[in-house]
Amino acid sequence: MKKILIVVLFVQLGLYGQNSSWKADQYFENYHFTKAAAMYEKSIADADVVDAATLEKLADCYFNLNDYRTAYKWYGELYKFKRGDIKESTLIRYVQSARASREYDHARKVATEFYADNPQRLEVIATQKRDLDKIQEGDSLYKIYNLDINSNKSDFAPMYHGNYLLFTSARDTTVAKDRFYSWTNQPFLDLYIAERNKQNGELGAAVKFGENTRSDFHDATPTFSKDGRFVYFSRNYISNKRLQGNKDGVSNFEIVRGYVNGDNITNIESLSFNDIDYSCGHPAVSADGKYLYFVSDMPGGYGSTDIYVAEIHEDGLATNPVNLGSNINTTGREMFPFVADSVLYFSSDSHFGLGGLDVFYSKIHSSTSYDIPLNMGPALNSNMDDFSMIIDPKENTGYFASNRNLGKGDDDIYFFRRKEPVQYHLFSGTVFDKKTEDPVSDADIVVTDNLSDSTYAQIKSDQNGFYQLKLPMNRTHELTFSKKLYTTETLLAKITDASEAELKNNDVYLTSLESLTVKEGDLLKIDVDPIYFEYDKAEITPKAEVALEKVFYVMEEFPEMRILIESHTDSRGSDDYNLSLSNLRAENTKRYLIGKGIDRSRIEGARGFGEQRLLNKCSNGVRCSDGEHALNRRSNFVIIQE
Repeated sequence: MKKILIVVLFVQLGLYGQNSSWKADQYFENYHFTKAAAMYEKSIADADVVDAATLEKLADCYFNLNDYRTAYKWYGELYKFKRGDIKESTLIRYVQSARASREYDHARKVATEFYADNPQRLEVIATQKRDLDKIQEGDSLYKIYNLDINSNKSDFAPMYHGNYLLFTSARDTTVAKDRFYSWTNQPFLDLYIAERNKQNGELGAAVKFGENTRSDFHDATPTFSKDGRFVYFSRNYISNKRLQGNKDGVSNFEIVRGYVNGDNITNIESLSFNDIDYSCGHPAVSADGKYLYFVSDMPGGYGSTDIYVAEIHEDGLATNPVNLGSNINTTGREMFPFVADSVLYFSSDSHFGLGGLDVFYSKIHSSTSYDIPLNMGPALNSNMDDFSMIIDPKENTGYFASNRNLGKGDDDIYFFRRKEPVQYHLFSGTVFDKKTEDPVSDADIVVTDNLSDSTYAQIKSDQNGFYQLKLPMNRTHELTFSKKLYTTETLLAKITDASEAELKNNDVYLTSLESLTVKEGDLLKIDVDPIYFEYDKAEITPKAEVALEKVFYVMEEFPEMRILIESHTDSRGSDDYNLSLSNLRAENTKRYLIGKGIDRSRIEGARGFGEQRLLNKCSNGVRCSDGEHALNRRSNFVIIQE
């Protein structure tokens, strides 16, 4: 229902003149877009030669019906037919249809081609894209909730009024169908008021506001003066309870001001800048109560609809409107302004966004000086239409409307809560090889949030071993550094308010498996001092425990490693006895490691070799010292799988 809530305030309504003899054109001019689209498609199918005007009107039909995917198809056909030579207003609808269809790359390509000779416009697009990309990389600051009060019709344009919220809706189903608005086949818009729950944003039962003065046509988009005495809203031009049209039979919109008397509105008066030949709507009063922002398609603007500002006088009337200028207004549509804390919020379908209408914000410097508008980001914006946002800066809450998927009606009102943005510090260092002190590239770095015990980030060190992380303040994170065939190391990073802007030189040293092993022929062994045993004994000695701790460390650091334990004796004693003794020593060594926590499946075997593999000359019958014999009483650890 995008075009109803947007265009309904800016296009003709009733009293249509017939400018074409063709039935499809009649339906199009009278906003019967479904019927017009069917006839245009038939005309294209039957025609030998397709004309550009029919293609564009067909695409416009689907665009106005919110069928962006089909609109994208037909704008694409038009773009090819005219070889890119289309009007800027048509380009904007094409690009928006592409974005709404999530064809973001194509949308960017078409826009870049069109504005190739307009570097200033390309720079604005690039600035807005960079900012939006940055927002999308992080977590959204906004949590949104679809309100229970939404109907299956159009509900939009929320506005604060003390402890209440006013909004615009087509929910009145008591209206006879012959009084429905022809474009939407729904009731005309009315103003509603409901009490709001400041804690969860939900609204109480809604009743009509200003029913004493409401018209039989559109009454919409209210706003209030700072003291609450005056209300401004949009309505059709009406005379004697009948629509009043201009010379073309078009009933535009005007902004009226009325006095608030409870739930009634009295002394309604049209503002001086209204004119029956163009529309004015979407009024919004600045926080200081001095200015009225509004939207109009009056002559002299930049695009389809522009945002203007006018000074408010003591009597509540506003005069001498000024266009906000080219930083805000484009050749497309800018609408639904709202001002809080010297920031202008508004919706646009031409500034760089996610699709359809997106909500933007811009810092106000003066009535004609504004920063480049930036996108509010995902959550508040979607690939569909997101608009009429209001915000309470003190509470960090607000409301907006959207026709995004999974809503309850054509347009729904959403409540949002804004989280305080997280402050970050940079945390950096280099990963080194502990033995060689060379940098270790491509080391895996996993960052765990200690509070939530969840993974916060995963990165790799660069070719120089360098890493840099953006870590939130007042949190503690555990950094785990690892790489295949290297040990794993951890580092605690505690970032406080007093931390420097960047915490540097948080270096980490990893030990390579190569530095912990030794090659003996075809065998790869853990490089550890031999496990020596007392003569004629199989018990693990304190000296042996020191060496076994290194074996345990290596196996813990490399959990895929599997080993074979070899145990040996000296030559004293019989061969059979020594073989039995070495097997016992191997089993004791195995039990020691299992007792430390090594899974028994990782020890392929524990084998004794007796005196079969002496390291020196001390074989049977050779006289040797106790020290020489001790060299042969040992255990080795052969790596079967790294």
